[in-house]
Formats: sequence, C-alpha cells, structure tokens
Amino acid sequence: MSPAAPPSRPPPSGVDGATYAVVVLTAMNLLNYVDRWVPSAVKDLFKKDLGLTDQQTALPLSAFIIVYMLASPVFGSLAERGPRKLLVGAGVAIWSLATAGAALAGSFYALLVARALVGIGEAAYATIAPSLIADFFPPDKRNKVFTIFYVATPVGSAIGFALGGFLGEHWGWRAAFLAVGLPGLLVALLALTMKEPLRGRFDEKKVAPPPWSTALRTLAGHKQYVVTVAGYTAVTFATGGIADWLATFLSRHRGMALDQAGFLVGVVTVVGGLGGTVVGGLVADRAKRYTRQAYLAVSGLALIPAVVLTFVALYVAASPAVILGCILVAQFFLWAYNAPVNAIIVNAVDGSMRARAFGVSILCIHLFGDAASPPLIGEVSDRMNNLPLALGMVPVAIGVGAVIWIAGWRLLPDHAPESPAP
Repeated sequence: MSPAAPPSRPPPSGVDGATYAVVVLTAMNLLNYVDRWVPSAVKDLFKKDLGLTDQQTALPLSAFIIVYMLASPVFGSLAERGPRKLLVGAGVAIWSLATAGAALAGSFYALLVARALVGIGEAAYATIAPSLIADFFPPDKRNKVFTIFYVATPVGSAIGFALGGFLGEHWGWRAAFLAVGLPGLLVALLALTMKEPLRGRFDEKKVAPPPWSTALRTLAGHKQYVVTVAGYTAVTFATGGIADWLATFLSRHRGMALDQAGFLVGVVTVVGGLGGTVVGGLVADRAKRYTRQAYLAVSGLALIPAVVLTFVALYVAASPAVILGCILVAQFFLWAYNAPVNAIIVNAVDGSMRARAFGVSILCIHLFGDAASPPLIGEVSDRMNNLPLALGMVPVAIGVGAVIWIAGWRLLPDHAPESPAP
C-alpha cells in the first residue's frame, strides 16, 4: 500500500506553468510595442506617399489608441468570466494581421482602419495579461515579475523605431509594416499552450465578479488607484507625444537621416527604458522599508530629473549627440514607474475585478493621454509651423505626473495592497 500523497499547497513563488507563462506574455508585450511604434518611425515616408499633413500622420496612432482604450473594459469584463488564454491568443492574432494588413493601405482612410483594428487585438492582451500574472504569483512577488514583464516595453519600442526606420529607409514603409506584423501569429499560438491559473488564486476571499456599477464605484473610491491612474495619464500623454515625434524632430530639425534617427531613438529608448524599468522596480521594493506609499514615491521623484533633461534636449542642446544623451538619461528616470505603478493597479482589487481595473486604467490613460498628444502636437506644428514649440507639451505633462504621484506619496495613508503579503 503506497503512502498517501502530502496535501498540495501553492508554492510561495508561484504556481505550475508560471515561468513559461511569463516568458510567453513577455514576448507578446515585446511585439505589442514593436507593432505600436513602427508607424512613428516611418511617418514621413507614408506622409509623402499618401499626401498627408503632419496631423494626419499622427491620426493612425490615435485611431489605434481610441479603439484600444474603448475595447479594453469590454475585454476586462469578458476575462472575468471566460477562458483568458483564448482571448489573449485571439487578440495577438488580430493585431498581428492588422499590422501586416496596413502594408496594403492605398489611402489615408485604409491606413486608419488598419491601425484601428490593431487596437482591438491589443486590448485583449494588455487588459488580460496582468490579471493572469497576478494569478500565477502572490502579491509580494508581483512587482518583481512585472519588472521582468515590463522590460519588454522599452525594448519593443526600441525595436519598433530602429527596425521600422531601417526597413522604411531601405525597402519602404509597407515592408516595415509587413515584417513586424506576421511574427505575432506564432506567439498567438503559444498563448494556447499556457496553463490557465485559478482566477483569484492568491486572494483571501473568492467573490463573484460584481456588476459594472459596483466595480466603478469601488475603483472611484480607492484613492490610491485614482491617484496612480491620474499620474499615469499625464505621463502617458508625455511618452506618447515624444515617442511619436522625436525621430521626426531629429530628422527635420537636427539634420539626421530618417533611418539613423529611428535607430538612435530606438537605442536610447531600450538602454534608458530597460535600465529605468529594472532599477525602478528594485528601488521601489527596497523603499518600502523606509517610507509609506513607496511605489508612488519612487515613481514621482524619478520624474523630476526627467522633466529637466527633456527640456534641455528640446530647447538647449544643439548637437544630436547631446540631445540623445539627455533623452537617454531622461528615459531612465521616466521608465522607473513602469513596474511599481502597474503593481499598484493589480494589487488594488481582488481577482473578481482585476482585469476590469486594468481595462478602466487603460481607457483613462489613453483617452486623456496618448490618444490626444500626438495629433495635438501635430496640429500645433501645422498651425505654428514650429514642431519644437509643439513638443513643449511633453516636459509640462511629465511635471504634472510628478506632482500627482508625489502628492499621493505625501498625503495618502499607507495601503495594504502595497505591502507584502504576510
């Protein structure tokens, strides 16, 4: 007679299949940002080919973001009731096909529709992936895991700029869209091989998903969540604007070739963003020993040097080398918020509405953030014939984000969601 097996308990570092899931989801996050920023690297090419204005070149990004932010709460709701890995896989397949399909666009409106469809696919992934990670790892491990997961954001953005600029310069903007779109289909298939973790596995209480009216009241009453998303919105306004226009600024106003500008923007984004994401996540965990609201403290304080360096890059530095050096260090400080802020959001509520918390945050940060900033910068550039002046909105928005998060750090009481689980 064989001895009885010991009772199973979830290991403290995660659950079965957690590492594989993080690898697959991080690969998706990488491709997410590659596909998102390729249009910004080749905008002057399709501007000339399709006969567009500066404002029109920014509208495909806005179309993507508008659909993305509107679809995110819908997928958040679906994810709290249905199989999440299937929704994620379908989303990645949709955005990959839509990105490749933009290569066939023969008019401004065709390009607009193709980029809008990318938003549907990314909404499924971006809303659901954090809730999956939360069910693979307990609260005290999530900031570290999100540090790994969100490293793909600056790396993917950098690849998008560099690869887009290179392909666009040598083979045209259509080749750039096609080359970055199709690989996502393989990752979509990998999503189906992940394990589906038990929803709310590490929550103390298991509750049914509440109706939207209750969920929205809960989120609106959670001061830490509100302050976090408000600062996130201002920072997203800034990052969307500078990401969409920096390569064009260097090409037009600092005499750099388009492929060189895209490549160098990609390099400073990946180096600064990678370092900032990793160091920000590590410092935020250490800071919990010394101050309340440590995640908000690190995120807000890091934005102060980012404001100064962005201003210097746009209005003081004249040489491309100095500009890129300032942007690199600014990116380091700017990306320090990446893991801690998303850890606050995922820990703010239990598993019954975690995906919707991300869906609502995505709606807010893009509706008032990077859905508005690229076309607004383009509109001011068209009217004033002065792109550098229009880019002044970027350091101002970073400063607003700093004020909001620092105020939250100093004024909000400590919250249990930000503390390690006992």
